Amino acid sequence: MNKESPHEKTGKDFTGGGILALSGKRTTTGDPAFDARVDQLVKDWAGIANPDLIEELIISALRLARHDVSVAELKLLNRSVKELRNAWRVFRPFTNRRKVAVYGSARTHPDEPEAKAAERFSRRMVEEGFMIITGAGAGIMGAAQKGAGADNSFGLNIRLPFEQDANDTIEGDPKLVPFNYFFTRKLTFVKESEGFALFAGGFGTMDEGFEVLTLIQTGKTAILPLVMVDAPGASYWKTFDAFLRNELLSRRLISEDDFALFRITDDIEEAVHEFKHFYRVFHSYRFVRDKLVIRLQRRLSDAHIERLNTDFSDLVKSGTITQGAALPQEADEESLTHLPRLIFTPHRRNYGRLRRLIDAINDCAPS
Repeated sequence: MNKESPHEKTGKDFTGGGILALSGKRTTTGDPAFDARVDQLVKDWAGIANPDLIEELIISALRLARHDVSVAELKLLNRSVKELRNAWRVFRPFTNRRKVAVYGSARTHPDEPEAKAAERFSRRMVEEGFMIITGAGAGIMGAAQKGAGADNSFGLNIRLPFEQDANDTIEGDPKLVPFNYFFTRKLTFVKESEGFALFAGGFGTMDEGFEVLTLIQTGKTAILPLVMVDAPGASYWKTFDAFLRNELLSRRLISEDDFALFRITDDIEEAVHEFKHFYRVFHSYRFVRDKLVIRLQRRLSDAHIERLNTDFSDLVKSGTITQGAALPQEADEESLTHLPRLIFTPHRRNYGRLRRLIDAINDCAPS
């Protein structure tokens, strides 16, 4: 398996181009002389990459001070930035490794089938070159951490008044990252993961699973493999699927294509295969203005391109799906410029169908 990360040097844009496409319009304090002082301050702090963005952060903080902002609001913002800064520092040395987030209950006993399944799954994922990220707690998280081992896992620990001490495997490890806020923790899960595995859990697991589904369904984060894993013979996620079909799909609150955004299985090897297969030919994608650029591990044949154009013409707004090289706008992701591309102008409304296109791409090349 190609283990190169889609964010090897430039930092992962988990939105599929949305962050990199943000306007570069310069923020100002409103006082040119003060702008110059900020500019000089950043220059004096030697060795800064992207100094213009650092200046924007400083100016945003200064402008915030001119508003009627409470102490509580300032502390919330300050604490959030510190948490994210620390998390990104911890993950940065491991940007060349793909990672799978494992969600599940902290209350599951280690002897229960779900915990054993999580432990086996994580051990197999490490064997396939992935690292594991958990919430660092007990139960499913502790089992997954045990299966992966401390060297191959991260723990994102939320501070709670109960049941959330770090598990024995990750306790004391430098890859254990503490969080005060759920939203900074959830952002870190999504930003740093190349896939998600959900085991049986309570409100927290449901929250995290639905959030990932919502982000993918609405295009606010890139499509990634999402696998809901039951213990062998169990029905937790099968019941969840039935609820979605009986209550949401029947009322047209979701579409049939939305079911392509996740998989349900009680077979650990099948779950592992989902993550391996997702990156078999597909690498990553990015929107560049009105174009969708899909990066590939290897070129596809002309016959495969023709088949994709036939089977997925409904995704194409104008023109056809073509194979080519990196666009000039992708120069800010230098480590990916060597990869072949599929490029087309899409309808940006059905990410379930786009997931089916990715599956078809991965099915193109022979093993």
